[in-house]
Amino acid sequence: GMSLVTTTAHATITASVGGVPSGGTVYETFNSVPLGSGTFTTPSGITVSFGGDAQAVTGASGGLYAPPFLSGGNGSNFGGQPNWPDTTTYLSSGSTGSYSNSGVTLSFAGPTNYLGLLWGSVDAYNTLTFYNGTTEVGMFTGSDVTSLANGDQGAQGTYFVNINLSDSFTSVVGTSSQYAFEFDDVAIDAISADPLKVPEPGTAGVFLLGLLLLGSACWLKGRQLS
Repeated sequence: GMSLVTTTAHATITASVGGVPSGGTVYETFNSVPLGSGTFTTPSGITVSFGGDAQAVTGASGGLYAPPFLSGGNGSNFGGQPNWPDTTTYLSSGSTGSYSNSGVTLSFAGPTNYLGLLWGSVDAYNTLTFYNGTTEVGMFTGSDVTSLANGDQGAQGTYFVNINLSDSFTSVVGTSSQYAFEFDDVAIDAISADPLKVPEPGTAGVFLLGLLLLGSACWLKGRQLS
């Protein structure tokens, strides 16, 4: 199918019709997310939250949202979905033109550099913004995915998009100035929700010194007993 590779100073984007994840070890279908809005954490550890009239949906609603289209067997990575319009739960951004706070936010348990997603009926006015904490570290539109960002709801309008950022990010926000930005089937790197707490260098030094002193004291005590 059609494919595009975009390289900027901060990112490499590969996008192709029927494409597959180029990285990541966690594949999220969002099928555990209840239909509608709110905030929900999936079993894979991604927290999904909706603003405005963004929501988790199925099927199509005229003028509001249409399902992404699976092709090239790329549904096999996500529970074996067939080549066909997505029949499972997917995420729709709503429209910031109608509700200024509309958007879908995916928050991760820790920083990562890779995101893959099935981006449905790509429009030039769809925007994906990456944040590390509250700092914006990247922003891409449908035009970065394909020069034909015209909202095609058929098989040729959905791209699997792989984004590798040079800067780490902890969340990503999908927005659209018109209806709508629809996506599903996200791939990310495995992120530990409870990373090992690494002591501060100063604390570690003091701790090690304490161990050494304790060891010396035990050794001296042992010498005195023998």
